[in-house]
Amino acid sequence: MNFALQNTLELLLIIGLGLLLQKKVAKQDLKGVKVIILSVALPAVIFVALLKIKLDSSLLIFPLLALAFNLVMLLASKYLLNTTLSKEENSKKRTIMMLMPSLAPGLSCFPFIAIYLGDDSVALAALADVGNKIFVLILLYMVAMHWYQKRAIKDLQTSTSNKLKGLGLALIKEPINLVIIVGLLLLSFGFNLESLPSFVQNTALHIKVIMTPLILLFIGMAVRIKSGEFGLILSLLTRRAGITFCISAVFILLFPALSAPLVLLLIVFPQSSCSFWPFAHMSAISSMEENDKQDKPTFDINFAVNILALSLPFSTMLAIGIFSFSDFFINPTILLLIGFGMVTLSFIPYIIEKVKKNKEAELSGQFNTYVGIDSQTSEES
Repeated sequence: MNFALQNTLELLLIIGLGLLLQKKVAKQDLKGVKVIILSVALPAVIFVALLKIKLDSSLLIFPLLALAFNLVMLLASKYLLNTTLSKEENSKKRTIMMLMPSLAPGLSCFPFIAIYLGDDSVALAALADVGNKIFVLILLYMVAMHWYQKRAIKDLQTSTSNKLKGLGLALIKEPINLVIIVGLLLLSFGFNLESLPSFVQNTALHIKVIMTPLILLFIGMAVRIKSGEFGLILSLLTRRAGITFCISAVFILLFPALSAPLVLLLIVFPQSSCSFWPFAHMSAISSMEENDKQDKPTFDINFAVNILALSLPFSTMLAIGIFSFSDFFINPTILLLIGFGMVTLSFIPYIIEKVKKNKEAELSGQFNTYVGIDSQTSEES
């Protein structure tokens, strides 16, 4: 059996086991599983991967590329993703601009990179995530506060500068970022994985093994999508993925000498699910607005929850699909066609709905005209 297909079936089987465990695992229990993944298993994988690479100044390009991608997607969220929403749905538009440009590669991307591409690519993805973290923790917080201040009824009790200091400390204290800092420091002093004491090596390697099955089980257990806005969110995520494919294709065309693993990394990493951090910022703003008695909230929190719920399984299936048919996806021309196709497809429900409303309005107008003429005729009689 084909290696990629075999891996794909194994991953889907573990996700399926997670789905079967849904009824046995409460939602609050999933928080503990998530803590183990993000604080223990994933940092161990990144630590091992980092200590296997050779430190080079050229690696700085990865966080810069991730940050540039975030900024491009922020603009795309405003001018492309928000176009299908009505002018009255401003809270949803702001929610989309907070969530859609963000990335959460830890749960939706890293395990598949580790399986299909190996530790070297995981290390590069971890470095790229530093740029993404700066965007979601600091820049998106500043955007959220800007919107809140423009609409606030009362003065802010906590200064923006103090909040930014807190976010900076959170950025440093996060286990994944600590591991990256420690790993880079060790590499700068000439250490690698073999240089460490054997008990440290073995501990990291043993913990590393649990990451992939644990994340896949978590994905299966956590998929609980609420109905109502399913169609709208699915079309938005499809459009986001299509725009992302186009951005990746343009970059690959500009640098045709890139190796196949690096090309796949540039395709898969930006397809990560939406990050939880912007939701945390929005929730904080929502709490402040409740104290301010703001009747028109800045963000739609329920809409944000539904986006997060659908984003993880959507990105997971995309990552598996890309790696399963990697020879097909690494062609930038095909990637552009797929991207344009997905963007076009995402607009079809909106176009159908608009045409339907126009026809209804036209029929209503014709009916009113007919009723008016008929009543006029009756009066004349």
